[in-house]
Formats: sequence, structure tokens, C-alpha cells
Amino acid sequence: MSKPSVAILHYSAPPVIGGVEAVIHAHAGLLAARDYPVTVIAGRGGADALPPGVAFAHIPLMDSQHPEILEASEPLARGSVPPTFADLTERLEAALAPVLAPFDHLIIHNIYTKHFNLPLTAALHRLADAEALGHTIAWCHDFTWGSPSSGHKVHPGHPWALLRTRRADSDYVVVSAQRQRALAELFGCPPEEIVVGYNGVDPQTLLGLSAEGLALIQRLDLFGRDLILLMPVRVTQAKNIEYALRVVAALKARVARPLLILTGPPDPHDEASMAYFHSLQALRAELGAEREMRFVFESGPEADAPYTVDTGIVGELFRVADLMFMPSHREGFGMPVLEAGLVGLPVVSAETVPAAVELGGEDVLRFGLDTPPQALADWIAAWAERSPTHQLRRRVRQAFTWDALFERTLRPLLEGGAP
Repeated sequence: MSKPSVAILHYSAPPVIGGVEAVIHAHAGLLAARDYPVTVIAGRGGADALPPGVAFAHIPLMDSQHPEILEASEPLARGSVPPTFADLTERLEAALAPVLAPFDHLIIHNIYTKHFNLPLTAALHRLADAEALGHTIAWCHDFTWGSPSSGHKVHPGHPWALLRTRRADSDYVVVSAQRQRALAELFGCPPEEIVVGYNGVDPQTLLGLSAEGLALIQRLDLFGRDLILLMPVRVTQAKNIEYALRVVAALKARVARPLLILTGPPDPHDEASMAYFHSLQALRAELGAEREMRFVFESGPEADAPYTVDTGIVGELFRVADLMFMPSHREGFGMPVLEAGLVGLPVVSAETVPAAVELGGEDVLRFGLDTPPQALADWIAAWAERSPTHQLRRRVRQAFTWDALFERTLRPLLEGGAP
């Protein structure tokens, strides 16, 4: 079954730089990636700056900076309706009507609540009154009424009253609970009748993730984990992987969804190395930690095929992980300590790692190899619980990526009403 079509409207669109334009880019990309036919409609912008699969419709008079709109906005800000207002509204209505008619959903950013192009606001209201629009979602980042910086630019009566008029045929979305309370007061309605749709982040862009790295992260469900421990080492007995398995197994009682990732492979051409690898898999099963520990070697796109990654992908895992864990029996140096330090990743290391002792000093957590796994697990869990940096990082990756917010807010609005 084909997805419903979606139009996104604003005064301007990428490559114009702005907070609303960034949200439009994110929403359009999310929709296109999920096979929704999506078109951005704006007075300024360009198709080349939008995500793949997103169309662009240019209606110049929608631009808040269009010369005719700027000329009309000056008297409107003073409380006078210019003689050109009716003509501008009619021209916008005529331009918008055929463009908007095919769409099932319209996401209108700020136009219903900001004063930047009042003829455009009036034209959309007229089309809505004529039942010429699809399901409308008014995404309200800001409101002129009540604004300390621009509230003086709106006045009693038409057309300014449109900016404080709640349409029964539209769903309203605001970007914070604070904005929800403010808009509810402006409309005189219960706050819960207005949806909070937070802005989000794109982990791939922000963390510099490659397509391959992102695919691995998604297979491991790293963004859904509560605590990610990284062991950037090969599968050898010197790395004390058995101890690491017992630590992560013990963490299960304190942390809901922990994950230990070991990046390096065994030697597939060495029978003893592969036997050791299989013994670790067996220990993992015995400890009931199959969901809590993964070897990258076994986590490729093909389930049964060995998988190895280069240092670039390992670097991406450093940027996603919460702790670098190094319980080695012996190390000549311990390069991962420096790598973790460079990316700001906390280090938990055995005292047998020279880099942790000689270079890390008091800035890493060092433990003796005689420390019981349960005791170390308790310390790691306590650190996670008391670290505000970790708590915010976990909350953002689980709930405030654009993908997570799409599922929580935008998809329900497109599939039958407010979430």
C-alpha cells in the first residue's frame, strides 16, 4: 500500500540556514526514507539542498523577504492593513490551491502563529475554510502573540487575530512543554490538546558515522542501550575476555540493557585462535550474556559470515561507546587508553596496562585483576547512575534522535491523529 503524500510549508527552506529550516530538512529526510511522497513548498530554497527523494515547489510570494510582502508588513506591524493585503492574499490562495490539492497531509511550520507573511497566513485559512486542504499539522516553533520581542507587531482584529485562532481542523504541535503551556493559554484550551514534538539530533552527522559504521551500530542496537562498554582489542587470551564476560553478566542485575563490544577478530587461519573464540562464545551462553556481549567478528551484514572492520569504524565505536574497558592480563603499552582519552571516553583498565598507569594516572579507573567481577560491575553501574554526562547521553540517543522522534510524534500524526 502506498504511503500518504506530505507537503511541508514554510517561508523558506534549505539551503537557507535556520532552526526551522533544519527541522524541515530532517522531517523531509525521515519521510522520504520511509517512502512517503514528500514535497517542500517555500518561497526560498532549492531541491539540491534537500534530502534525496524530496521534491521542491517554489512559490516566491511565500517568502517573508519577498519585496511585496516586506512592503505590506511595515504597515501591518504598525496596526494598519495596507491596500495591497487583499490582492496578495488572493494571489497566494490562487498559487497555493492547485499545488496543495493533491496532498493528504500538510505540515505548516510557523505560518499559523508568526507574523512574517500575514497574507500567506490568511490565504491558508481561506483554503482551509473552503475545505481545500488535506489534514493539516500546524508545527508551531514560535508565536508572535505574547512574544516579548515581536508581540508589539500584532493588533486586535483581522488579520492579526488569525495568529491566535485555533482551527478545529488542524493538529497543533509545539517544540517544548513550555511552548505547549504558552500556546494553550493563547488558545484557551487544555495543554494536553496540543502535541509536544521535540527537535532531535542526527547521530550519523553529529558523530561522523560512515554508512558502514551506522549499519553496524544499528545491527547492535547501540542507540537503544543503557550502557555501552568497548573493548577495542583482538581475540587473544592476553586480553582477559573471560573476565570481561563475567563483568557484563553481573551488570545485568544493575543496568537494564548493557552491551560489551569487542572489536577485533580471532585469527581465522589459526585453529587454536578459533577454538578460543568458540570457547568464549560458549562461556557467554553459559553466563546468559548473549544479548549483553557481541563480537564485531560475528556481527556483519551476513549472519554466518566473519566480519572485520578497519580502524575508522573502530574510531566510530569509540565515539558511540560510554566506557573503554581494558581488563588485559598483560599489555606492552595499551594504545586504546590514549584513543579513549582523545575522544573523551572514560577508561576502566586493569593495573597491568602500562598506558593506564603511566599516562592515565588518576584520570582512569584502575582495578586489580583480583577484583571480583561483581564488585567491578557494581562500581561501573554506580558510575553510570551518578554521571550526568552519561545520563543525558543515554537519554538523547534513546529518545531524541530524529528516528526516535519520528516514531513517537510524526508517524502517529500521519496515521490517524495526535499521539
